[in-house]
Amino acid sequence: MIQAFGLTSNARKEHPPAVDDVSFEARAGHVTALLGAPGAGKTAALRLMLELQQGRGITYFRGRPLHRIAHPSREVGVLLGDVPGHPARSVRGHLRMLCAAAGVPARRADEVLEVVGLVSLRDERLGSLARGMDRRLGLACALLSDPHTLVLDEPADELSARESRWLYGMLRAHAAQGGTVLFTTAEPKEAARCADRVVTLEQGRLVADQDAGEFARTRLRPRVAVRSPHAARLAALLTREARTAHRSVEVVREDGNRLSVYGSTCADVGETAFRHDILVHQLADEIGDMGPGAGALRREGPESVEEPRVPGTPSATEIPTARAKAPLAEPRTAHTDTPLAEPPTPGTGASRAQPPTPRA
Repeated sequence: MIQAFGLTSNARKEHPPAVDDVSFEARAGHVTALLGAPGAGKTAALRLMLELQQGRGITYFRGRPLHRIAHPSREVGVLLGDVPGHPARSVRGHLRMLCAAAGVPARRADEVLEVVGLVSLRDERLGSLARGMDRRLGLACALLSDPHTLVLDEPADELSARESRWLYGMLRAHAAQGGTVLFTTAEPKEAARCADRVVTLEQGRLVADQDAGEFARTRLRPRVAVRSPHAARLAALLTREARTAHRSVEVVREDGNRLSVYGSTCADVGETAFRHDILVHQLADEIGDMGPGAGALRREGPESVEEPRVPGTPSATEIPTARAKAPLAEPRTAHTDTPLAEPPTPGTGASRAQPPTPRA
């Protein structure tokens, strides 16, 4: 497990520290989300935990700080930003180089390529990878030394919905085998859907540490998603009518022609638009983010309604039926992958020759 105590970054000139006295735990066998808007201190907190940034506080990984662990990469797999490496180096060559640096067998490169579905791209250059493939390679790098703990900074950033489901399925499989997973995100719905526990940061401070079910009940709010070429006019009318009727309605202007309306219904918004001859292209109920009254988290674009996942219960696309990592000791038989392979299932090359021993 991960135990972080009093994480505090060094004060910046005329600005408060990016992280201010943050303490939390991420338990083994669970997926924990560190949630916050851009600039909330998520990345700085990870860098403090990994001793990549100076500050105060201490973090224990299964009872030991990172500098007391003989082989840190075998304990903690890390993904921070894009995969570092020369753009002309091949995917397989990059992983084999990391194998040599970590002191693990070179065959491990081929094993993790199979796990993350990159076998067919092993000879591609790093500089030519699409975003989704770069994220897969980043996960392969994090899994390379068969670590107990994964620490990932916005691993699903810029991924499609399908690629995100695949990635979180892999993380769920890792946790199902007793590993610890901590990832950051700016998307509240993503945190509620994919994590067992949600730790929320705002302006560098911890404001909530909740079970994902409690987070969904107390921090997520229903909203009406609206698209209209006359969004500004409609927003003004909705605000004025709510004020006149003494109703608590909040209208948030999104990018372009989108509105998010909190405290109202599709029927009320539609009637207002009809009365004033305002063309509406979309009108839908959603489970939104925390809303303007509960923090400054980034707003999400309209999507279909999806109920938050009950903690500990995977969704239909998250199939934690086999380990997400290959063993160091046993080689596997390579097979041709597909670009969007699902997490490995029992009987494939990704499972151990013997049943895995649960992690401590």
